[in-house]
Amino acid sequence: MASVVNIRNAQEDDLLSILHIYNDAILNTTSVYSEEPHTIEMRQAWYQERLNNGFPVLVAEAAGKVVGFCSYGHFRAWPCYRFTIEHSVYVDPEFRGQGISKLLLRPLIHMAQQNNIHAMIAGIDSENQVSYHLHQSLGFRQVAHFKEVGFKFNRWLDLLFMELLLDE
Repeated sequence: MASVVNIRNAQEDDLLSILHIYNDAILNTTSVYSEEPHTIEMRQAWYQERLNNGFPVLVAEAAGKVVGFCSYGHFRAWPCYRFTIEHSVYVDPEFRGQGISKLLLRPLIHMAQQNNIHAMIAGIDSENQVSYHLHQSLGFRQVAHFKEVGFKFNRWLDLLFMELLLDE
C-alpha cells in the first residue's frame, strides 16, 4: 500500500473525508477523548485555525480517496510554549495497519523542524500500543503517564505523553 499513497497538503475539499475519519475515531476508539461527533462546521473552523496559525494539515491519498490525515497545533497557548507543538494523526479504519501513519508523520516532523519547532508532543491512550510503537519507531520517548484522566466507554483511561526533541 505504501507505494501508492500520496502525501499532500490538505485542501478544503478534503474536509468531509477528514471529518469521516475523525468521527470514526471519536465513536469507535479511545484515540480521541471526546464522545460527540464533530460537524463539518467544526472541522472547517479547525482547518481555518490551523491555516491562520501557519500549521500544516496533511492528507494521505490512495486511489483518489483521502485515507488519513495529520496536523499539529499549539501544545499550550501561552507564549513560552511557542517552540512546542502537539500533533495528531488519524487513518481511515479500512486502511489501518498499512504504514500510512508513518508516511504522514515523517513529513510532518520535517515540517516542524523547518518551522523551528523544538519539541513535538504526542498524547496517546495508554492502551493504544500501535500508536505507542509507531511513535517509538520515529524516536519519540515516553515522558509522562497520567492515570485515569479520561472517561470513555464506561471506563477510566490513562494518557501517555511522548516527546520528540527535534534538534537532537
